[in-house]
Amino acid sequence: MSISTLIKSIQDIMRKDTGVDGDAQRIGQLVWMFFLKIFDDREKEYELLDEKYRSPIPSRLRWRNWAANAEGMTGEELMDFVNNDLFRKLKSLTPAQDDPRGFVIRNVFEDAYNYMKSGHLMRQVINKIEEGINFNKAADRHLFGDIYEQILKDLQSAGNAGEYYTPRAVTQFMVDMVDPKLGDRVLDPACGTGGFLTCTIEHVRKHYVKTVEDEQQLQGNIIGVEKKPLPHLLCTTNMILHGLDVPINIRHDNTLARPLRDYTPASRVEVILTNPPFGGMEEDGIEANFPATFRTKETADLFLVLIAHLLKDGGRAAVVLPDGTLFGEGIKTRIKEHLLQTCNLHTIVRLPNGVFSPYTGIKTNLLFFTKGTPTQEIWYYEHPYPAGAKSYNKTKPMRIEEFAPEKTWWDNRVENEYAWRVPIADIKARNYNLDCKNPHIGEQEIHDPDVLLAQYNAMQNDIIALRGQLKGILGEALQRGVKA
Repeated sequence: MSISTLIKSIQDIMRKDTGVDGDAQRIGQLVWMFFLKIFDDREKEYELLDEKYRSPIPSRLRWRNWAANAEGMTGEELMDFVNNDLFRKLKSLTPAQDDPRGFVIRNVFEDAYNYMKSGHLMRQVINKIEEGINFNKAADRHLFGDIYEQILKDLQSAGNAGEYYTPRAVTQFMVDMVDPKLGDRVLDPACGTGGFLTCTIEHVRKHYVKTVEDEQQLQGNIIGVEKKPLPHLLCTTNMILHGLDVPINIRHDNTLARPLRDYTPASRVEVILTNPPFGGMEEDGIEANFPATFRTKETADLFLVLIAHLLKDGGRAAVVLPDGTLFGEGIKTRIKEHLLQTCNLHTIVRLPNGVFSPYTGIKTNLLFFTKGTPTQEIWYYEHPYPAGAKSYNKTKPMRIEEFAPEKTWWDNRVENEYAWRVPIADIKARNYNLDCKNPHIGEQEIHDPDVLLAQYNAMQNDIIALRGQLKGILGEALQRGVKA
């Protein structure tokens, strides 16, 4: 059975349950079940490798002892067990201080919920999971990436704004160019389901891990923070599947909620890779955690300030940001000026429309910078569509092979039809407007209806984002007026 067929069959069962209202709840229900199944499969591996291994989960609550038997508990008995025993105990689990896996499990279940009301339907779902996937099989573990993509597509259709899936090609290109090394602490301060972190794990293992000690060092240097409970649960599960036995450094928190001054030098890291939420507004009071000159409710702007602060001198970052950040004025100008004074923003890769379809039509950019020396010039690279393509879609997404020209150009930079450089003097003369157009391509008149429609949708999304920013600015101005 294919992954999409499996997920669809499970969700079809859940749709019959009166307690599950909408795709978001169905996904939340599915994810905590997957977590327990995955953790149990991994425990079988731990037990083979270490005869002294003891599970942090009480015996009766382990997946194998209540879920794995297709003829096991069902109906009211199952619902009573899940609601009054399983969830109650795991939410209040008190692990030993030397048992970090127990803390991970408790953190996962603190924000998990059982929405189903029918024990008979729940038994059908459990049996589908049990018979459909064995996460100790390499093939099934690999296919979990497909499960994530399916879940994220469903999340988007459920209307969860900001749950944008960063295409694997973009994630891998950013990781390859930043080149995290063994010993680098790698942070994603808005990690979502963990795409940048899992790609980093694969990259470091492939290029730098040679010994068991190297692997332990790698596992201790992967750090993620996610604000929303469901992506956090997905990320934690993803880390376990990628061999992080104890993903204790994947925290459920809002990175922006901590005052900037409280991040000490010990908090700083060598690498940051992230696609922070953009187009949204932070809750009241969050902006007060930042210096007055950078205070705004625009999430992407606050993250850019935070990222520059959290890098060590010599630290490298790659960040996905919308066009609005590049050309925005006011506070955005001050933030960009600060970034270019404290970091070397050496490269901006401009992505075409449709890279993040169907999640958003907003045009995006990849910013690469190094902390510690001011920017002298910025190289731009305008990523073209592949030959014969006019946009991206579900059946023809962006592929990593498309970035081969950028990779070849990266260490031997010369201007060409896609690449150009802009001196810092020109950037200052533009009042730090980073929206620099490709000088090698003149204005082109476009008649293709698909391209025009994609451009129109992108403009509409930009307008919506700008309206939100204006509301925030006006709200701040009104508040200052009231205080005065």
